[in-house]
Amino acid sequence: MAKKPENLSFEQSLTELETIVAHLEQGEVSLDDALKQFERGIKLVRQSQAKLEQAQQKVSILLNEDDAELTSFTVESE
Repeated sequence: MAKKPENLSFEQSLTELETIVAHLEQGEVSLDDALKQFERGIKLVRQSQAKLEQAQQKVSILLNEDDAELTSFTVESE
């Protein structure tokens, strides 16, 4: 049985979505199965959007903490 979308990581959700899309694009799926997969995909998308919004809020909070000024970061070559 597949995991519930809320129990998957963001990356796992994307991987499953890619699999669903590829399977549906092949066109060899019964209507009932296609609808079930589409429903699963919608649930995965909604859960992924919620996770992205949470991450965005965390970043926003971190950027606003103590009104710290951000400075440019450059990577030194090895």
